[in-house]
Amino acid sequence: MERTFLAAALPSELGGINPQTVTDVYVPDSANHPILRIRQKGENYEITKKAPSKDDASEQIEQTIPLTKDEFSALVKTSSKIVSKQRYKVSIDGHPAEVDVFKDKLKGLILIDFEFDSIEAKAAFVSPACCLADVTREEFIAGGMLAGKSYKDIEKDLAKFKYEKILD
Repeated sequence: MERTFLAAALPSELGGINPQTVTDVYVPDSANHPILRIRQKGENYEITKKAPSKDDASEQIEQTIPLTKDEFSALVKTSSKIVSKQRYKVSIDGHPAEVDVFKDKLKGLILIDFEFDSIEAKAAFVSPACCLADVTREEFIAGGMLAGKSYKDIEKDLAKFKYEKILD
């Protein structure tokens, strides 16, 4: 279980942390919101099918299969729905977090994910000051929906939360 937040600012906890580059490719191109993701994270490659459970975006059913580099290289050619980001694994106010700083066409977007072991822990969580708004249930922020888009494409959706582009 997780909750996803728009960042209010670049978290100070990122200082001195080396991020991991993550490239996600969503297939098929024809789907409005593809749930099949091909990922390169460092030297690791995988394909994941990730779908919401019981209409709750914070609870996902996930199936992942490791890929070889050659398999990844062949599969990425099947789609132009790509998202690139720098992922920082940090602790914010004592909570493990993943901070995604988007690159390329989505530069300026920063999301913070917090994982929880129980429904109670998720419900009791108080967001840190570096978080602007909880967007866990916002479809436009899902990876498959962001794939292939630019910051300008989602600017109107972000404006509802008074999000301002953050450049690192």
